[in-house]
Amino acid sequence: MASNPTATLTSLLKGSTIEDHDEVLKAANAVLKSSKNNLDALHTRVVALLKLDRFTDALRALDDGGDKLAERCTFEKAYALYKTGELQEAFKLAQQGGKRGLKHVAAQVAYRAEKFEDAAKIYKELAAETGPIEGEENDLRINSSAVDAQLEWQGNGDKVEASRKKPSREDLEAFETSYNAACGCIARGDLGSGSVLLKRARDLCEALDELSDEEKRAEVLPIMVQQAYVFTKLGKLDEAEALQKMINIADVPEPPTKVIAQNNHLAASPRDNPYMTQRIFDSVPSLSHGEKHFEHQASILERNGYTIDLQSLKYSGVAYSTASIISDSPSPTTSSFVNTLSVLNAAAHAKCETGKASLKQILPVLEKRPNDVGLVLVIVQLYMLTENPGPAIALLEAFFKRLEESTAPADQDVRFAPGLVAVLVSLYRLSGRRSPIKTELAKAASYWRRKSKPSVSLFRAAGKSLLESSDPEDLSTAGEIFSSLRTQDSNDPTAIAGYVASYATTDLPKIASELEKLAPVSQLISEVDAAGLEAAGVPSLPTPASEAASKKRSAEDTQKPKKKQKIRKSRMPKDFEEGKVMDPERWLPLKDRSSYRPKGKKGKKKADLTQGGVVKEEESLELAGGAGSVKVEKATGGGGGKSKNKKKGKK
Repeated sequence: MASNPTATLTSLLKGSTIEDHDEVLKAANAVLKSSKNNLDALHTRVVALLKLDRFTDALRALDDGGDKLAERCTFEKAYALYKTGELQEAFKLAQQGGKRGLKHVAAQVAYRAEKFEDAAKIYKELAAETGPIEGEENDLRINSSAVDAQLEWQGNGDKVEASRKKPSREDLEAFETSYNAACGCIARGDLGSGSVLLKRARDLCEALDELSDEEKRAEVLPIMVQQAYVFTKLGKLDEAEALQKMINIADVPEPPTKVIAQNNHLAASPRDNPYMTQRIFDSVPSLSHGEKHFEHQASILERNGYTIDLQSLKYSGVAYSTASIISDSPSPTTSSFVNTLSVLNAAAHAKCETGKASLKQILPVLEKRPNDVGLVLVIVQLYMLTENPGPAIALLEAFFKRLEESTAPADQDVRFAPGLVAVLVSLYRLSGRRSPIKTELAKAASYWRRKSKPSVSLFRAAGKSLLESSDPEDLSTAGEIFSSLRTQDSNDPTAIAGYVASYATTDLPKIASELEKLAPVSQLISEVDAAGLEAAGVPSLPTPASEAASKKRSAEDTQKPKKKQKIRKSRMPKDFEEGKVMDPERWLPLKDRSSYRPKGKKGKKKADLTQGGVVKEEESLELAGGAGSVKVEKATGGGGGKSKNKKKGKK
């Protein structure tokens, strides 16, 4: 008598482990042959397909199972939609119920959709609640650290709690959290700490006993790819090259990581033949819908592709492709991707030339796109490379004026973008124009004070600039700026010091309680060697006269004998004798030498042969006062010629 399939499935599920999902799937299918609508068998088949990473088949099984199965398998369907890249549908489904598993799916969907703030919020809620899932605490720590790293890469590091930016002891106990902490450090620019944490993550992964050698290799390869990137950025090219040789790109399990590894390898070891580089760059496999890169990764890869095209002299193609993307994007914009494409577009128009030649090609493009931030910055940079800051300042001021006249709120955000304001302030400082700096920073700080997300760096620069003024109104504005900084971080030493300095001369009682928070003077000068400084003396600055004198050559230098030059043998006379002084006039023509004496009567002074010459006559001149007279010679025209000949003509 044949055994009952349902009983067989039940006993199999009781004794099943993570290794026999195929057996579970076979048993479920066997039950469904005899009982097509068995809800338990349908559910088991869906779970088995998910365990086998057959997500499309799982969705098909859910659609075939009917409404009862869909109502029962909400979590499974949301997870399958997430794995197949249907993020919007997965997020809608995950929000339908308040179950803990659905919250995990919602957080994963938000992470994949690059809504990292939403993901961080969900993980924070899950961490605050006590869940019955075994190992959930470790998973929450790993996923939360990954979200923090992505926020840093996205440029929203201020959304990460300050206490979470520094890796804790728990983060160093697992290779996943160490790796995520390393990525956060790399995104912040702390490459040294990132390198140490990557080494820690790699050592922890290789020391795991529960992973096979193949599984360890699959986990270690992405860490090594990141290590090679960090070594390259740190300038440790030998270490980066050694790692690149250890990495077999074909063995990298995840296609997105494989593409990044290939790109980094090309960037670290550039080839002389750009066409071969382009061929290798294009040889990477195409990614499926569910395997796409994050936006910051995809933008870098796309820009690298355009850069290789420029090296391959494909100027017109790059200009056309980038212009189409720029025209479809809002203008002006602070998007780093769009503005970088503007730089590549300018390079294509200028055919990668620099200097005045490139300006002639790019300035007409600015007339067509006057609000292109990337293009404006390129022209400003070219003006500075040609040592011409005047037109650079004028161009940026005119651009700001156009934005100020606009009524669109987004244009005002671009006008007072901290990076653009910093560029103009730097140009003013290089040109020695101090007064416009204070005005520009004050205007920017006033604008961002009305916003909910002020820029800390901009506020600090504006406050410091206003503190240099003696105007009470400027000092009061500086105090308001530093006060707003204190609301964001009450322990910010720069904000506290600026706040105290703002009211120290006008309202001392207001800041009396804040003086204790500042470091005492004794602590600030504890490492200063006053005795040593006093013994060294006071340095004196050189005066302009002494600087001019220092540029002159000393008398000792002028009296130094010149080094005797050797004369070639071909230029020495045949009768040359060592030690004999040569005639200094030997190179002059004979008639110009002092020793020249013409032969015969030629050249001798001939006197009294005056036919047609000058006849000397004498005359007497009386001296005044009756002192007598003196004879002098009188020159007259000799011969029969007249001094002046008159022209004959009719009267």
